[in-house]
Amino acid sequence: MILRMKNSKAKVSKLSMPNISLIFLFAFCLQSCGIYSFTGTSLSPDLETITIQNFGVATAGGPQNLAIDFNEALKEYYQRNTNLKLVPNDGDLFLAGSIITYEMTPVATSASDQAASNRLTVSVEVTFQNTQNEDDSFDKEFSFYQDFPQEQSLTDVEKRLVPTIIDQLVLNIFNDTAAQW
Repeated sequence: MILRMKNSKAKVSKLSMPNISLIFLFAFCLQSCGIYSFTGTSLSPDLETITIQNFGVATAGGPQNLAIDFNEALKEYYQRNTNLKLVPNDGDLFLAGSIITYEMTPVATSASDQAASNRLTVSVEVTFQNTQNEDDSFDKEFSFYQDFPQEQSLTDVEKRLVPTIIDQLVLNIFNDTAAQW
């Protein structure tokens, strides 16, 4: 068994040395081209920092931790998917805003003119500033919803739906600011 391992190690190192060199060369070339990213971002390599102000709640309703959960998800997503450093003030990129809608509405009626399903909608108003390219800056509303059966109460589905809605809002904001899709 030991002999076999020595033979296999020798084979691997003999066969892999040119391949490893090629991989390192390829990785170095990609790294030196700062605008390429495996997460789909198209940020300039000159951008180094981001300031994300805490979003407040400017609407009635919603769980008590809605703003906290949204803020944490937004900050964590940027930190995980970009090389930007999160700073409290004067970032190269700046995000601020508020949660402006948290509402449940009936969306489909049944034969008895009662709601067959309901929709939970959350909207956020976002101010985005790119200090190095003002053309990328914007004020925009982002909204996302999830439907649920009428026989379920909002309290029953809120813990399941709100994280899904927050994740999609964060993704949409990220795509418009960092990926510019």
